[in-house]
Amino acid sequence: MKKLLMFTLVSSVISFSAVADDIVEMQTKSEQLGLISVDEAKSIALEAKPGIIDDIDLENRSFFGGWDYEIEVLGKDGKEWDVYVNAETGEVRKVSRDWDWF
Repeated sequence: MKKLLMFTLVSSVISFSAVADDIVEMQTKSEQLGLISVDEAKSIALEAKPGIIDDIDLENRSFFGGWDYEIEVLGKDGKEWDVYVNAETGEVRKVSRDWDWF
């Protein structure tokens, strides 16, 4: 039991550390490219779909016209939503239900 608890704690710390590193890398990339900040994108997403941010990624969507933040929001309705924010202008491109088929 102690080994399982220790493994769970270590996994959680590693997981949190990886997420923190991803956020720092994303912030650095956005600054270098002259994009809106991660915090600005989060605020915009929560205005479009109130709730709790579950995940955020910075994606180059050249077929849609540039960089987007893809933000997963757990809405007040208990459902997951994807909010796409144009990383150059801050415009909300799309809000859609995140369908989890599993």
